[in-house]
Amino acid sequence: MKTCLVVDDSSVIRKVARRILEKFDFKISEAEDGSQAVELCRQAMPDAILLDWNMPVMDGYEFLKELRAMPGGDAPKVVFCTTENDVAHIARALRAGANEYIMKPFDKDIVEAKFQEVGLI
Repeated sequence: MKTCLVVDDSSVIRKVARRILEKFDFKISEAEDGSQAVELCRQAMPDAILLDWNMPVMDGYEFLKELRAMPGGDAPKVVFCTTENDVAHIARALRAGANEYIMKPFDKDIVEAKFQEVGLI
């Protein structure tokens, strides 16, 4: 079973993402900020990460830079999921190592399409 770490400071977003991804047979773990996500990745590197940009403690961009520098941190497919929709943010995320980008609000079809694009479904 593939694993996905959902990183978002909103418990509602984490719950919605969990429900969608579990339908695609992902085992889900959750973190409410980038710092918690780093710790979870040190324990067990997930196959996929659905990542918010704006969070307290450590934002998604900082987490992504730290993830990609970790041993094995190049392996997870990272899909940013955020309200930041300007081209500069998207380009910055992709340069830092994101594989895809989803805009909030999202639904099952959008998540499915993006996860298919990066080869997770």
